[in-house]
Amino acid sequence: PGTIRMKFAERVENLPPYLFVGISRAIAAKKAQGIEVISFGIGDPDMQTPDPVLDALVAGSKKAANHKYPETEGLPEFRARVAKFYDDRFGVKLDPATEVINLIGAKEGIAHAPMCFIDPGDISISPDPAYPVYEIGTMFAGGTTHFVTLKEENGYLVDFSDIPTDVANKAKTLWINYPNNPTGAIAPLSFFDEAVKYCKEFDIALLHDAAYTEVTYDGYVAPSVLQVKGAMDIAMEFHSLSKTANMTGWRVGFASGNPEMVNALMRVKSNIDSGLSQANQEMGIAALDLPSEWVENNNAVYQKRRDKVVSVLNEIGVPAVAPKGALYIWTPIPEGYTSAEFAQKLLDEVNVVVTPGNGYGPGGEGYIRLSLTIPDDQIDEGLRRLAQLRVNS
Repeated sequence: PGTIRMKFAERVENLPPYLFVGISRAIAAKKAQGIEVISFGIGDPDMQTPDPVLDALVAGSKKAANHKYPETEGLPEFRARVAKFYDDRFGVKLDPATEVINLIGAKEGIAHAPMCFIDPGDISISPDPAYPVYEIGTMFAGGTTHFVTLKEENGYLVDFSDIPTDVANKAKTLWINYPNNPTGAIAPLSFFDEAVKYCKEFDIALLHDAAYTEVTYDGYVAPSVLQVKGAMDIAMEFHSLSKTANMTGWRVGFASGNPEMVNALMRVKSNIDSGLSQANQEMGIAALDLPSEWVENNNAVYQKRRDKVVSVLNEIGVPAVAPKGALYIWTPIPEGYTSAEFAQKLLDEVNVVVTPGNGYGPGGEGYIRLSLTIPDDQIDEGLRRLAQLRVNS
């Protein structure tokens, strides 16, 4: 090839690699040396998609109607089942025709949502640390993100008084996420009430990533923002069956809430994707039909892992606290290290991978995240290795 250099769009030139690409490379480098690494990195359930859900895929794949383009908004039966889930679980009544849309996983909907609200130069408000897609989706839409630091002493809840009024006046969207990734924090209904009031005052679209509402521990039951009075005027909630039913690979999600917001997302998506395979949507119906005992038993596995991990981290001088929701242990690291340095120390000294907190934004500096989604034998081996670590060496 000659010396011509392809010129890419700024949004691609400025795009950081997705957080876990670097982690995957670090693991590959160790494997090349013949070293087995235990990775607490990516939050991808290790347990199987349940048989009734797989059976629905097999049956659905044989239906001729499912071999054609799906409708962007999703099968009427899928949307009706989502509406029933909201009624049964949260006491929220939704019109499946106008207030629910199918997603190709919650991540897709979260990434596309900014295109509904953000024009070039517009502002989105996002927590920090946070799931990186809130900011990246905004950047792709031409907007900029104003970050609000989540503070440990405030239970990692967004403090609306930290948002400058001039930012709030210009902002088009505000992202929240509880149970929270990466911190595991939970929010009471009173927080959602405050968020709705705040967004109504400043005419901001409230976008809630609710991917972990069904992954909870110690009897905790997570609320939906749509339970709050007035939320349907201003809010849209993103949900996923990835973590609830061990379905990350099948990409089944949905958004629900204000019908105009849902319709805007449908119009964006109809021009970009053709919706999710209808056989996969039938899997989603089967997943929503799983008995509550199945979900409780699944969560019980994570709860046992959580307790083991928290115990060992405290033994080695890393002050971890057991979260009530989500799939992660988020913990401050010992003094004298950056997040990346401490993560590197674990990799170098005991061949254990964790995610450095600064990968979720500058507010995550000084923390690490450990995922609970690895098999029990690997958890036990990883903890055996961590127990040998000399934190202050």
